[in-house]
Amino acid sequence: MPPTRLASALIVLASVSAAAPAPSPAPAAVPPAKTKLALTFDDLPVHGPLPPGTSRADVARSIVASLRSAKAPPTYGFINAKGIRDAPETAEFLEIWRAAGHPLGNHTFSHMDLHTNSVEAFEQDALANEPALRAAMGTSDWHWFRYPYLREGETIEKRHAVAGFLKDHGYRVAEVTMSFDDYAYNEPYARCLTAKDSAGVEWLKESYAGRAAAALSRGREEAQRLYGHDIGHVMLLHVGAFQVVMLPKLMDLLREQGFDLVTLPEAQADPAYSAAEADVPTKSGATLLERTRMARGLAPPPGTDDTFARLAALCR
Repeated sequence: MPPTRLASALIVLASVSAAAPAPSPAPAAVPPAKTKLALTFDDLPVHGPLPPGTSRADVARSIVASLRSAKAPPTYGFINAKGIRDAPETAEFLEIWRAAGHPLGNHTFSHMDLHTNSVEAFEQDALANEPALRAAMGTSDWHWFRYPYLREGETIEKRHAVAGFLKDHGYRVAEVTMSFDDYAYNEPYARCLTAKDSAGVEWLKESYAGRAAAALSRGREEAQRLYGHDIGHVMLLHVGAFQVVMLPKLMDLLREQGFDLVTLPEAQADPAYSAAEADVPTKSGATLLERTRMARGLAPPPGTDDTFARLAALCR
C-alpha cells in the first residue's frame, strides 16, 4: 500500500532533521574589562614616625618587595629632599627604590603647602628639589610633579601661575583619583606598637582595609557618574611604616576587585586627565574627580565617619 500523505510528510521531515547541523554552542561570556590603576607613593624618603626597630630602609625594602610580588610596573615615588638633608642616612631609601626600577618625581623640597605660601616661594621650593632628582634618576626623566596636600591653588590666578611654571619647566602633574588617607595610620601604628596594644593594631588593620575598599568603589562610581564610564585611575599612597603590614593586603584587594596595575603615564593617557573643566581653584586639597564634580556644581557623594577621631585617640 502506498504511503499516505501524512506518512510521506513525516519521512521527508525526518530526513531533513537528520541532515541539519547541530546548533552552535552559545559564545563564552566575555570577562569584564579590568580597571587600570597606577599606584603612586608620596613623601620619599621620610614619612611619619617609625616604630621601634624599624628603619626607613626597612620600609623601602618591604614596599619594593610587595610591588614585585604583585608584578607592579615601574611605580612613581615623589620625593621631598629635605628629608635627606635632615637625615642623610635616609638616602638609602631612594637607592633601594631606584635599584628596583621605580622612578622618582618632584613633591617639592620641603613638602610646601601652596595655599599658605606665595607662588614665588613655592616655585623655588620645587626647584630646590631638582638636584636630588637628577642625582637619583641620572639620565631617566623625572618631570612628574605631585602637589603636596593636593593643593593646587586657592585662587585661579595662583593656580594658573604655578601651572604655567611647571609647564615651562617640562613637568606633568601627577593627578589622583583614589585616596583613603593612608598617611593617617602611621602615627597611631607606631604608638600602638610602643604600647604593645595588639587590639589597637588589629583595629588599624581593619580600618585601613575597609577604607581602601570603600575608596576603590567610590572612585569607580564617581567616574561613572562624571564621565558615563570608568577611567584609568591613580591612587595616592605614602611610604609610612604601616605599609609594611598593609601593602600586601592592599595588593590582594586590588587583584580581587579586578584592577590592572599600570604605569602613571598609561593611567593618565585617559582623556579625562586632559579635560579643561577640572581647572578650578579649591579651598583645600582635591582629587581630579573632586575638582571635576565641583566644576559641574554637583553635590559630593554621602559618607562621613569618625575614623580620624578614633585614630587620634587610639593607643594614648
